[in-house]
Amino acid sequence: MRHTWRWFGPVDKVTVQDAAQAGAQGIVSALHHIATGDVWPVEEISKRHEAIKAGGLVWDVVESVPVSEDIKTQRGEWKRHVLNWQETLRRLSASGIRTVCYNFMPVLDWTRTDLRWETRHGARAMRFDLVDFAAFDIHILKRPDARTDYPDWLHDQAAQRFSGMADEKIAALGKNIGAGLPGSADGYTLEQLLEKLSSYHGIDRTRLQQNLIDFLSEVVPVAEEVGINICAHGDDPPWPLLGLPRILSTEADYAHMLSQVDSRANGVTLCTGSLGARADNNLPFIAKRFADRIHFVHLRNVTRDTDTVPCSFFEDEHLEGGTDMVAVIAALIQEESRRRAEGRQDHQIPMRPDHGQEILDDLRRGAQPGYPAIGRLKGLAELRGIERTLMHSCFGLGDTSTT
Repeated sequence: MRHTWRWFGPVDKVTVQDAAQAGAQGIVSALHHIATGDVWPVEEISKRHEAIKAGGLVWDVVESVPVSEDIKTQRGEWKRHVLNWQETLRRLSASGIRTVCYNFMPVLDWTRTDLRWETRHGARAMRFDLVDFAAFDIHILKRPDARTDYPDWLHDQAAQRFSGMADEKIAALGKNIGAGLPGSADGYTLEQLLEKLSSYHGIDRTRLQQNLIDFLSEVVPVAEEVGINICAHGDDPPWPLLGLPRILSTEADYAHMLSQVDSRANGVTLCTGSLGARADNNLPFIAKRFADRIHFVHLRNVTRDTDTVPCSFFEDEHLEGGTDMVAVIAALIQEESRRRAEGRQDHQIPMRPDHGQEILDDLRRGAQPGYPAIGRLKGLAELRGIERTLMHSCFGLGDTSTT
């Protein structure tokens, strides 16, 4: 695989040179300062390429070109935003980009209740606590009809949790849950979040699925034309939140999306952490089933408190948690071998060690939550070790990491 590293641009406390020292071969980045829905300026794309080259690496993957709420709801300026998304693809292709990640989660991107939860050995990890989330929804946000989304036992636990909650914890929950895309300056106050939620009135799961297919029907032909693979990241966590539907949470969800717009350019960002928060998602099987359409991989692991859906979970070390990482990597190596035999130019699948626990000096650096230097270095080293071992012992391959 192609070993990449997410970099949030010049504001990132972890540098491109840090990524190179950690063993990364390429960078995953985006122009977070460009407003969602706008065309990415050519000069800003070039500036990001040059900044990455100055650190000794190259820009391999765009994560993400955001999909606006107007597109997701098919309201407001959604048609103009689709045209702008198409034009951004053209400009990225002209700059040499061949992989673009996006997501179709309504209002919120990945959602956590705690961004620096202390693990058993003192590391810091991100956590989704279902009781905290219900307490936020019912008692802090006070979303209309919120109680109908939770069972009685969770009402009781959420009320008890909220009754003992300090003001600092209440403020932190609102900030953590209302955060925007990672790396962006966006975020919602409680009032803004309620307003955004109301914009989805009348949009159920079926309607949102169709809006995704309509979007892909417009942008995939452009991706084919300019030689870019676009790949959808799964819902995180993979179940409905705040009364909003989620449509990329299971194997069946991805199968529907891929069948409705049946083009190799329409693909999957396989995130083992997002899908792995559900016990009913078999990640090695999903990697095999959609192998031909996997264009980008996030390798991380979560440990679930229970196997129910929804549930509480935290971001564990890369080789711990509920996902068999060895089996997933084996499936991806096998797919790369198949692509090379076909002569495909996209035979090498870019992957990055996703998220990571804050350990050692990370605890003092204050980097973007989930994206510490040393925690990701550790994860990348472990994942590379698995890959190299499998290539030699199971597949009879030499080092194909640069071919």
